[in-house]
Amino acid sequence: MHSAMTRFGYTMMTEQSRPDRLVADVVAAEAAGFDFSVCSDHFQPWLAEQGHAGYAWAILGAAAQATERIGLMTYVTCPTMRYHPAIVAQKAATLGILSGNRFRLGLGSGENLNEHVVGERWPAVGVRLEMLVEAVQIIARLLDGVQSVNHRGAHFDVEQAKLWDLPTERIPIGIAVSGEQSCRLAGRHGDLMIAVEPNAALGEMFDAAGGAGKPRVGQLALSYDADRETAVRRAHEQFRWFGLGWKVNADLPNPESFDAATAFVEPRQVGEALSCGPDVEEHVEAIRRFVDAGFTEVALVQIGGAHQEPFLRWAEAELLPALRSL
Repeated sequence: MHSAMTRFGYTMMTEQSRPDRLVADVVAAEAAGFDFSVCSDHFQPWLAEQGHAGYAWAILGAAAQATERIGLMTYVTCPTMRYHPAIVAQKAATLGILSGNRFRLGLGSGENLNEHVVGERWPAVGVRLEMLVEAVQIIARLLDGVQSVNHRGAHFDVEQAKLWDLPTERIPIGIAVSGEQSCRLAGRHGDLMIAVEPNAALGEMFDAAGGAGKPRVGQLALSYDADRETAVRRAHEQFRWFGLGWKVNADLPNPESFDAATAFVEPRQVGEALSCGPDVEEHVEAIRRFVDAGFTEVALVQIGGAHQEPFLRWAEAELLPALRSL
C-alpha cells in the first residue's frame, strides 16, 4: 500500500474538549491541511480526567458551518439504543446538506458507557450485532430515499417513515469492525470500513464480504509534546484505558469503572503502547502500521483537550509533510 493514496484526518474527541473548543480546533485542523475529520459520539468520557462529553450532532452541525472543505464523520454513532435508527438517518441527511456533501455516517455496535444512560439493559454482544444489522438496513433505505419505510423487526419498528430533506449525494455509511461478523456486515452493507487496530486481516475479511475497493478508515491516538515525559504523563492520565481492548471497553458502564480497571497501568506502559513526544519519526512509524495494513485513511487523536494548538502547528510544519512523503 503506498501512502500517496492515504488521507490523514483529525479527531474531534468530544470526551476531552468543550463543544465550542472542538469546533475551533477543527477549523484550525482544516487550515493545517488535514484531509478529513472524525467526531466521537459519547454521553460520558472514558475517564473523569478527560472531563467532557458534548452532543456530537450539534458539534458537527456547527463544524459544517465553520469549515469549508474538510470531511466530517461520526466515529462512531451507535444507532440502536440512545438513538432510533430512523432518527440517525434524519440527522445524517441533514448534516449532508449542511456540510455540502462532506459528511459520512460512521456506525458501530456501541459501548455500555454511552448507551446504558437511557435505562435499557445492555445486551450481549451477539444481540448488539443483530441490532446493528437491523439498524443499518433501516438507515440505508431511508438514505436511499425510499418513499415510505415500514419495518417490523426483532428490535425496531418503523412506520411510514421517509426523509423529506436529502442531500444531493447519497450519505456513505461506514461500519466499525472488530471481527469476522462485523467485517461481513461492513462488506455487505457498508460503503467503508472503520477500525482502531492496524490489523490487515480485518481488511481481508471486509474485502471477502464485498468491501474490495472501498475505503478503510483507521484511528490512532498519539501524544505530541515538546517534552516526551510530559507527553507520556498526559497519555497515561487521559488514555490509560486504551489498552484494555474492545471486549472490556464495550462493557464497562462508567468512568469510575475505567479508572478501577486501569489502576495498575503505569505511565511507562502507556508510553510504550502509544507514540509520545516530539520525535516525528516515532509518530510516523506508529501511523505507518495502518498504512501497511491497507488503510486508505488514518484519523489522528491528539491526547489532551488543551494541547490541540501546539499539535496542529507541529502537524502542519512537520508531521503531515513527513506522512505525505512516506
